[in-house]
Amino acid sequence: MSEVTADYAEWIGRQETTDDDLSPTAALAAAAMLDDTQTALEAGSALPPLWHWFYFLPRAPQALLGVDGHPQRGGFMPPIPYPRRMFAGARMRFHHPLRIGQPARRVALIRDIRLKSGRSGTLAFVSVLYCYYQDGRLCVEEEQDIVYREPGPALACPRVLDWPPLPANACARIVTPDPRLLFRFSALTFNAHRIHYDRPYAIEEEGYPGLVVHGPLTAVLLMELLRREVARPVQEFSFRGLAPLFDLAPFRIVCTTINERQCSLEAQAPDGVTAMSASVELAPL
Repeated sequence: MSEVTADYAEWIGRQETTDDDLSPTAALAAAAMLDDTQTALEAGSALPPLWHWFYFLPRAPQALLGVDGHPQRGGFMPPIPYPRRMFAGARMRFHHPLRIGQPARRVALIRDIRLKSGRSGTLAFVSVLYCYYQDGRLCVEEEQDIVYREPGPALACPRVLDWPPLPANACARIVTPDPRLLFRFSALTFNAHRIHYDRPYAIEEEGYPGLVVHGPLTAVLLMELLRREVARPVQEFSFRGLAPLFDLAPFRIVCTTINERQCSLEAQAPDGVTAMSASVELAPL
């Protein structure tokens, strides 16, 4: 048992099961959002890595949404009172591809809850393990880190500087995170968190300088860059969010080849600061 208050200890070990038929509709919509006209997405096709986030969606009734747009806490997730919530990172292992158009099941387990004090105040870390099954076998394992924190000072607008030169073994893409992209991702993931589409709320209530780019969207864009450059299955993927990105200026995503089985990925803010870092292990040749 980690250091956690008695109020939240009962949530450790809590489980939730969600079924989905993995209809092609969500995958086709995601492909349109990502300008992907190449990936086969008919029934039986392999779902691209990370696209399972477009399925197994939360369906909280409208009356049970909080002021920020998140489902009210106290059901599966613990009722942590800190208002700022962030999907801070995840570690995944892909055993078998999920197949479009075939029933699948996700089993979620709260593994740990930790309370810590940092420079920005008290933080609560919730670790959730998600296991995805199809045809009776484990296809994907994913451990997510969700962070809740107290309100803090308003954040300044990012500066726009020249990005550093790329090394010879790297490729990059510039992403313009306009409100249309953020809206579509929110819609595809049924995410009503207002920081991604409600500019007055994001600025006046949560202290951000603009609309916040979803952490999972950044992770998906990193994976899409890898998929376009490396035609090999992904075996392991992990990422960590380090700083928020906003719709105020373009950011750069970079894929660097380390060796035949390892790549590093990075999202660089307009000022060159690393907003997200990720690592990939590819399947053997």
